[in-house]
Amino acid sequence: MTTEPTAAVGYPQVLRTPTWAWWRPLVGSVVLLVAVFVLAGLVMTPVLVVAVYVQVGIEGGNFADAFTKAADLDRVTPASMLYLNLTLATGVLVAWAVVRWLHGVRPRWLTSVRPGIRWRFLLACLPISVVALAVQVGLGLLVPAEGNENTGQVGTLNHLGGQALAFAIVIVLTTPLQAMGEEYVFRGYLMQAIGSLFGRWSGLAFAVTLLVPALLFAIAHGAQDPPLFFDRFGFGVLAGFLVVRVGGLEPGIALHVLNNFVAYGFALVFGNIATVFEATKTSYWNIPVTIVQSLVYVGLVLLVARRMGVAGATSQPPGRIGQRPV
Repeated sequence: MTTEPTAAVGYPQVLRTPTWAWWRPLVGSVVLLVAVFVLAGLVMTPVLVVAVYVQVGIEGGNFADAFTKAADLDRVTPASMLYLNLTLATGVLVAWAVVRWLHGVRPRWLTSVRPGIRWRFLLACLPISVVALAVQVGLGLLVPAEGNENTGQVGTLNHLGGQALAFAIVIVLTTPLQAMGEEYVFRGYLMQAIGSLFGRWSGLAFAVTLLVPALLFAIAHGAQDPPLFFDRFGFGVLAGFLVVRVGGLEPGIALHVLNNFVAYGFALVFGNIATVFEATKTSYWNIPVTIVQSLVYVGLVLLVARRMGVAGATSQPPGRIGQRPV
């Protein structure tokens, strides 16, 4: 049996249905995080085995050594990237399953308050993401790169051989899935689970629902220095804020996918992809760049959402019921 959220409920409180119980979001959060960050890696082991086998067949070497390095991510290879991206991509399926079977809510409510993905809005967010990332890259070229050990040297092209082609294929095919997996986990289920704990939407509810998933998102990236932690935490806050305002994951997915494409693309062509894949440090100069990029993206998304009449709650206000959904 499935239930639907009541009318005029914002995205973070979609799970606050008539069958809501305090233990459901708590259990669901634990199940989700354990399933994605522990069990999914074990389930995806056959993928890693096959990928390493193909890699060794092409490049040569010892299978056991190559498998150990790929599993430990000591040396980033197409096989290890494929494995990690597909492991994180399971976040979409696990979040859907938790919402459906634990909360009795149809998974489409996890995407937006429409419910389901609003394709026109998602497509509109893609060029906005390009603009925001162009601002980020432009400002990044103007500030000093000191203290950033993970910045590749732009200007010298890498040798683009067979391994680079393999990396490119993995990036194009699986990076969108990886980004979506993280969005459905941190901006999707966790925001709805935490938001449902509050019986009334308030400033406190908004702050907790916004900051806790963003904090977990940053922590999930492992060891990192304060500027890089702030960068990831800031992205989480930005994406979470837009989720609340526009009632869906589309802006976060668009920016997350394109951001990763740009990062991996620059590293593949000009730098070392391992420095992006295993980044632990960045410069404090990156903080103002991140803030400006975030303000540009938020402003443009909210402007487009207003013009498109994107609903931020589960029911449209009077006079707009018959409006074509976006």
